[in-house]
Amino acid sequence: MTGARTLSHVLDDLDSACGSGDPVSVDKAIETLGHRGFGPFLVVPALLEMSPIGAIPGLPTILAAFIAVIAVQMVAGRSHLWLPQFVERRTIRAERLSGAIETMRPVARWFDRWFHERLPKFAGPQAVRVAAAACLALCLTVPPLELVPFASTAPMAAIAAFGFAIMVRDGLLMAIGFALTAGAFAAGLGLLGGG
Repeated sequence: MTGARTLSHVLDDLDSACGSGDPVSVDKAIETLGHRGFGPFLVVPALLEMSPIGAIPGLPTILAAFIAVIAVQMVAGRSHLWLPQFVERRTIRAERLSGAIETMRPVARWFDRWFHERLPKFAGPQAVRVAAAACLALCLTVPPLELVPFASTAPMAAIAAFGFAIMVRDGLLMAIGFALTAGAFAAGLGLLGGG
């Protein structure tokens, strides 16, 4: 992985892809962020879901499906990201993506200030695979939770924590991700059971 491992730098990279004003394809985003490893591909979709554009009907499920494809490859131990062409060709308007990035910047600055490389042995390859399996399970909860306003934010918050923990090799944040996973499942069961 090259470059500084901060979420702000990831957002800067992604925002640069919006510079031409043309719609940004998934393939272009992968090309822009691919040198940073798998972490950004968990963090960015999760934060997008938590931003205002996450209110678009169906988008949380689409983002969860994207994350699930990433998580499966992480569990399998792949070193490079692969996506089917029909996914790579999907686009989002540059101005909409840029607006979402600006919304995410305060969160990115907060993450960058508080989370960094700590307890790296707890963010090693085996922990990453377990976290990826947890992300896959969390993604499966998103479609039913999308029926309840803002409910899918809980699993996406856990996924974002895992992604950032992987990016900066923060074992403490990895543990927080697992705690958020447990909380997300408990909250989801409560919401769906009470609905």
